[in-house]
Amino acid sequence: MSITIERAVEATVEVHQLIGELNDVLGAAYETHQRHGLSVAQLFQPNLRFFLARLDGVASGCGGVAIFEDYAEVKRMYTRAAARRQGIANALLRRIEEEAGGFGRSILRLETGIHQQEAMGLYQRAGYRQRGPFGAYAAMPLDNIETSLFFEKRLT
Repeated sequence: MSITIERAVEATVEVHQLIGELNDVLGAAYETHQRHGLSVAQLFQPNLRFFLARLDGVASGCGGVAIFEDYAEVKRMYTRAAARRQGIANALLRRIEEEAGGFGRSILRLETGIHQQEAMGLYQRAGYRQRGPFGAYAAMPLDNIETSLFFEKRLT
């Protein structure tokens, strides 16, 4: 099996499909005000880099990184259920970490939900540690983030 990670520079059909699937998964687990994912259009803003993971040429996962002044943030990580446990999420996360480091950011943060057990395991195995709300999340009402967990990792 071959995994490749490529930067997506526009909202292709594959990007829309993967983000649609991710929205469906999260929509089944969380109320609207508890979901903080970026829209497809937001993924292609100047401070974001978005990546597709291909398993044997088939788009099977995605993830991005937002670059802020003093940290970077993982955005919209997802691997299709049929492609899990193949190393896709690890490959995406490594690429996201490389991108954040390339922008000189030494801290990578993320928000995930309490029902995303596989995601929490991935991040913890990769060296991420739980922390409190950061950035815009810190200003949100408690009921918007009561199902959120926040993590960060020092990259250097």
